[in-house]
Amino acid sequence: MDTGIGINENDIDRIFEPFTQVDSSSTRKYQGTGLGLALVKKFTEMHNGKVAVKSHPSMGSTFMVRIPRKEMRWES
Repeated sequence: MDTGIGINENDIDRIFEPFTQVDSSSTRKYQGTGLGLALVKKFTEMHNGKVAVKSHPSMGSTFMVRIPRKEMRWES
């Protein structure tokens, strides 16, 4: 969980697109490339998982990553 600026419900899908930021203006307060969440989603989905977000503007966001557990079989 963070206590940042939060995300409007309409923007939640956009934050997972590569090189996308909700505030893309030249005067934005927060820096970044817009790759972090896109990578988290991609790697999570590669492991058959899901990323969920709960966010409230001006209160912060909570991100949850769920990856299914798979039993490993070691061969000798």
